[in-house]
Amino acid sequence: MYSTSFLDLPPLVSAAGTVQLPGSKSISNRVLLLAGLSEGVTVVHDLLDSDDTAVMLGALRTLGCKLEREEHNQKRGPLRVTGLGARLGTAQADLFLGNAGTAMRPLTAALALLVATQGGDITLRGVPRMHERPIGDLVDALRLLGCQIDCLENEGYPPLRLTGPSALQLDQPVQVRGDVSSQFLTALLLALPLVATDRPVVIEVQGELISKPYVEITLLLLARFGITVERDGWQRFTIPAGSRYRSPGSIHVEGDASSASYFVALGAIAGVDAPVRIEGVGSASIQGDVRFVEAAETMGAWVESGPNWLQVKRGVWPLRAIDLDCNHIPDAAMTLAVMALYADGPSTLRNIASWRVKETDRIVAMATELRKLGASVEEGPDWLRVHPLKTFQPAAIHTYDDHRVAMCFSLAALNGLSGLNGSAGVPVRMLDPKCVAKTFPDYFETLFSVVEPERDSIPVITIDGPSASGKGTLADLVAAKLGYWVLDSGALYRATALASLRAGVSLDNEHDIAALASQLDLHFEGGQVFLGPEDVTHALRDETVGAMSSKVAALPAVRLALHSLQLAFRRLPGLVADGRDMGTMLFPQAGLKVFLTASAATRAERRHKQLISKGISASIADLREDLEARDLRDQSRKVSPLKPAADALMLDNSSQTIEESVDLVLSWWAERRPFHSAGH
Repeated sequence: MYSTSFLDLPPLVSAAGTVQLPGSKSISNRVLLLAGLSEGVTVVHDLLDSDDTAVMLGALRTLGCKLEREEHNQKRGPLRVTGLGARLGTAQADLFLGNAGTAMRPLTAALALLVATQGGDITLRGVPRMHERPIGDLVDALRLLGCQIDCLENEGYPPLRLTGPSALQLDQPVQVRGDVSSQFLTALLLALPLVATDRPVVIEVQGELISKPYVEITLLLLARFGITVERDGWQRFTIPAGSRYRSPGSIHVEGDASSASYFVALGAIAGVDAPVRIEGVGSASIQGDVRFVEAAETMGAWVESGPNWLQVKRGVWPLRAIDLDCNHIPDAAMTLAVMALYADGPSTLRNIASWRVKETDRIVAMATELRKLGASVEEGPDWLRVHPLKTFQPAAIHTYDDHRVAMCFSLAALNGLSGLNGSAGVPVRMLDPKCVAKTFPDYFETLFSVVEPERDSIPVITIDGPSASGKGTLADLVAAKLGYWVLDSGALYRATALASLRAGVSLDNEHDIAALASQLDLHFEGGQVFLGPEDVTHALRDETVGAMSSKVAALPAVRLALHSLQLAFRRLPGLVADGRDMGTMLFPQAGLKVFLTASAATRAERRHKQLISKGISASIADLREDLEARDLRDQSRKVSPLKPAADALMLDNSSQTIEESVDLVLSWWAERRPFHSAGH
């Protein structure tokens, strides 16, 4: 997951490949609550690992559930949930539920009933946005039953305090509004079996029920846990007397259909030569959002499907404009708003009032951010109209701490497709990309695995300089701030030297050293360097290896062998490359070139401190002499001599802290990006 403050997406031009969806958020939290309320053990397979499920798991653990994760081949396996058997494990608790509506609403209902019948004092709270999301209709329904619920800040909104015991009134139907959020009805359906022991309990829905497919998920999962709800249309639901949660033993969570929508759209827009295959959800899905496929087909997508997979390609181009009632796919419909940018006319999304009470007011959010891209957008109380774009503007997209806003707008980077923006696309910046952790922590990594940019559009920063100037540390920190990959070219030469030493190949045998170089399986991860599966970070810092690497780097055949390997490090979302000829030879068109230096005396002192910290004795004078000799050798070699590129910015860090150097490079980079006037 990218934990940077922003993530820049270069213009993308095609998509193909296979993605494996994470588990459904809606199913995961429903299953967790039902397993937690049941007797015995439930083994949950393919559970979503995200912020929303984490807060549900934390709440269940606090309430007394035993949670055990099985391990398989060092990977996280199924979760074993030992349920409460409808008995609270603690009478007092303060539960933090983040911004998870699928945790706050059902837990409010279940715990209000448990506290009423068993006694207790439980508080439920969340992030500030959760305290702005209405829950009054659910609270009113529970109060009419006899539950004692206090809204601690604003009436009708969390945080909530539940106290008891209190007498329940179950002889009349429970009334709940259905036109604000289907989660209120879902919460009651999941919780009321707790008190339907000796009599049936009836729920009556007031108004038109929205998001019916999500209620259908709830009913199907209740049946898996032994509770068959009788339904009279969508207005009356009866939970039979004698209801009791029974663990199904094990249950599998299917892939998230809402998350599938981004990749369905990706295939419809950019799957030109080959399809995008989506595994984890298909024609057998119990989720209503799988019907997003129908909307994509209406817009022109070519779709094949099986029980647990979808395969999508572009069918027509541009996409067809649509006018659609989206009540049945409220979350996935957001994706249509960005697809509309690629349509042949204005598209209208209707019956989406529920967007206004989600993680943010999504109608306002989508309209605001679409306009940043240059689109003409109209909005109403429960509708949104989006006009297509031919020329996109670079934009910094505010994501509102809303995972779906971030994932939807990643599709705007497809503006690099032929026929848009003239000859070149524009980048799109996603602010706070880590908000996707709510449901799909690895979303951007998954996206990058199936899209292709124009290679020259992938941003590159080069940091060249002499030995011990600190370019490796600077490159690592700059890359970490931007979410970019790192190429430590010096590590490639040191790895070649290490491989040569281990193989007993002498410096005189340039051919064999080049052969070793061409076969290096080298990658960088979290500041560590791996040669195949072996962490060779410390081995590469050995003084013998370092001395040999400078000589290896002067061999033309070795440099040629490593050339293609180094170029391959240029991949999404960007690259910071450090070495001695990154800006002059490898990436002459880099967006920013920095030549980092410091006096030989300063570099010798730094190297001396490093060696002393490792318990290695050294002389500053000897180190300085060695550095000066290495500088001369690097500057005078015939192939790629050490020198700044003509357009490089000089950075002498002799008197700078590393933090100051990082800030300076980032400021230079910001000046070269098209977002500096739009924030971050």
